[in-house]
Amino acid sequence: MERLDDIDLKILRILQKDSKKTTKEVAKLLNLTASPVYERIRRLEKKGYIKQYVALINKKLVGCPITAVCMVSLRYHDEGFIDKFDRQIKALPEVQECYHMAGKVDFFLKINLRGLEEYHEFVRLKLSKIENIGVLESYFVLKEIKATTEYHF
Repeated sequence: MERLDDIDLKILRILQKDSKKTTKEVAKLLNLTASPVYERIRRLEKKGYIKQYVALINKKLVGCPITAVCMVSLRYHDEGFIDKFDRQIKALPEVQECYHMAGKVDFFLKINLRGLEEYHEFVRLKLSKIENIGVLESYFVLKEIKATTEYHF
């Protein structure tokens, strides 16, 4: 992977704070002209440094104020069972994030929902249907202290 220079890193920092900034606005912040900044942004996109542009939605305003964290341990750990679990979790729109973990649990799931009843239905009708789950522990967020999508580099 190529090494990014200071200008590329500054562009990434600016865009991760506000991806709606125009090329002209980014160029002005860097004291550069728009054309080379445009080319750099396109190169960063093409090389995969910028994966996508998204809108971060206020979960409370769209009616999903409850954040549940599920710790999942599988009964069997061979590659086929793990691949099947991966596919099944990817198919569940309620799961916002899923991480394969090292340690006591195998997977960490983050789910945002309307309420506890909806979570109960999700577990009962969807998550519990995944056959290889051995242990499922649920935790609920009481207060969000820090949430960011920014990487510090």
